[in-house]
Amino acid sequence: MFTRRNYIVVLLFVMILIITGIWIVRIISGQPLYLDELTRTFAKEVAGTTIYTVFRWITELGSSTFLTPFTIIVSMLLWRAFRDWLPALVFVLGTLSSHGLNILIKQLVERERPSILVAAHAEGYSFPSGHAMIPMVCYGFLAYLLAQKLHSSKKAVVIQFALAVLILLIGLSRYVINVHYLTDVLAGFIFGFIFLLGQIYVYKWLRVKWT
Repeated sequence: MFTRRNYIVVLLFVMILIITGIWIVRIISGQPLYLDELTRTFAKEVAGTTIYTVFRWITELGSSTFLTPFTIIVSMLLWRAFRDWLPALVFVLGTLSSHGLNILIKQLVERERPSILVAAHAEGYSFPSGHAMIPMVCYGFLAYLLAQKLHSSKKAVVIQFALAVLILLIGLSRYVINVHYLTDVLAGFIFGFIFLLGQIYVYKWLRVKWT
């Protein structure tokens, strides 16, 4: 039965989806987004500073160069830890599929980046940020699996919090180093979170079906 809290959460979720939809319509029609206009100054001011350097390193934790071997190694560790191939398989396929979905959305929206930086894997279209979307799925599902495995609720909370902060920093790094607009990053978080919820649902369904 739905409580008042459930209704508020659903309402907020619907509002976020509507706002994201409005962003997409405005981008496709060539209209500027007010949030991006308000936040462009900061990204330009931090160029060449220590803040830029720190986030330039952080952004690598969401790159394909890092995530590809990370996903392979972690999937093998998950297989061994759970003594089951299902967590590892869903982890790998989820990360890979989120990458494919990100590319598809970018091709549909066709938003140009604020700047190109090949060294930071910042080429092609901009919306939504893959560094926000894919780590949300990859690290988010890993946090979910680790929470299921750990017997200590305190340790689970600490790991989930740490990975949530990592996801946030990786996504924001793309805005800070000026290869994405802020709305690209926020949309990446939104699409990634929706994908993550679906991934967890599929994982639970498969566990019930095959056990």
